[in-house]
Amino acid sequence: MKQPILIRGKIRLKNFDPAFCAGLEKEAARAQTQKWTRRIGERQELLYANARNSLVILFQGMDASGKDGAVKRLLEFVNPAGVETTNFKAPSAEERAHDFLWRVHKAVPRFGNIGIFNRSHYEEVLIVRVLELQPRAVWQARYDQINDFERILAENGVMVLKFFLHLSKAEQARRFKERLADPNKNWKFALDDLKMRAHWAGFQQAYEDAINRCSPKYCPWHVVPADHKWYRDYMVAQTVAKALEDLHMKWPAPRKDLARLKIR
Repeated sequence: MKQPILIRGKIRLKNFDPAFCAGLEKEAARAQTQKWTRRIGERQELLYANARNSLVILFQGMDASGKDGAVKRLLEFVNPAGVETTNFKAPSAEERAHDFLWRVHKAVPRFGNIGIFNRSHYEEVLIVRVLELQPRAVWQARYDQINDFERILAENGVMVLKFFLHLSKAEQARRFKERLADPNKNWKFALDDLKMRAHWAGFQQAYEDAINRCSPKYCPWHVVPADHKWYRDYMVAQTVAKALEDLHMKWPAPRKDLARLKIR
């Protein structure tokens, strides 16, 4: 069964196969991915030159779902000078002294740039909910607050692409074991990863609710099957490239006074 990743309505995550790959072969998908990432690099130059819009590419997913890997592949042909990357970890004392969106709005990229969010403001309705770090009334109110925030961004030239990397519990276990077996990957493993894994069902419900509550027309979620890294990269790159193309950007017109310049 074909499975769309663009969410415009109520969904159940159990109906999405994390190993889905649309019948594509790995090498063919990788070749297509490179074409998409080259297009992203080309469109980034136009985005930077026009400086009228910015793009936020937001990744959420369980540990080992491949957020870092997806970012690395996506930006293969992008000029890093036009990229702003933020990893949202536990809030600092300064960040806790402000509203929960303060640190997020600070990280929104300037016009002309691409912003990468590795995790995001959605942690405030995910880990905060699952680990009961805030009362239910607090995190429940945040769905509407997040929608309002993203609407403000959309109305002011900031496009937000939200990707949920949908990983199976079995594949997460395989990747954890791989990290433990490889000394060069030991640094990726943390004991807290197992603590979060113990709350798997709670996180799946929290993600499902966040996707259903926060997928308005101006900023829908994209659910990406993530058991196959190559298919994950293919779907993300294709979606970002097409979104940039939809901006219909052209090179800015040269200034009239440039015609009078003479370089000796």
